Amino acid sequence: MEITLTESNFEQEVLKSDKPVLVDFWASWCGPCKMLAPTIAQIAEENEGVIKVGKVNVDDEPDLAQKYGIVSIPTVILFKNGEEAAKSMGFVPKENLEAMFK
Repeated sequence: MEITLTESNFEQEVLKSDKPVLVDFWASWCGPCKMLAPTIAQIAEENEGVIKVGKVNVDDEPDLAQKYGIVSIPTVILFKNGEEAAKSMGFVPKENLEAMFK
């Protein structure tokens, strides 16, 4: 299951999470974001209980996007123990995203 992340729940859901969290920074008008969305959903479903998967709409949450240096979307960041552990920019194959947390 994917979690919608906002400024108000980001700290609790991501930074204080006891599991790694894969965060997809995206926007509704972004073509590559739309192409990546099914892959993100599949990763969330296949790894439920192992990692959390969240999505940040950069149009709705510009402060979060700025805080994490999002200059291109889609950008996927893996957080472990509240820290950025890996980052991927642009559309990438599922295997590349899975390699971030496996």
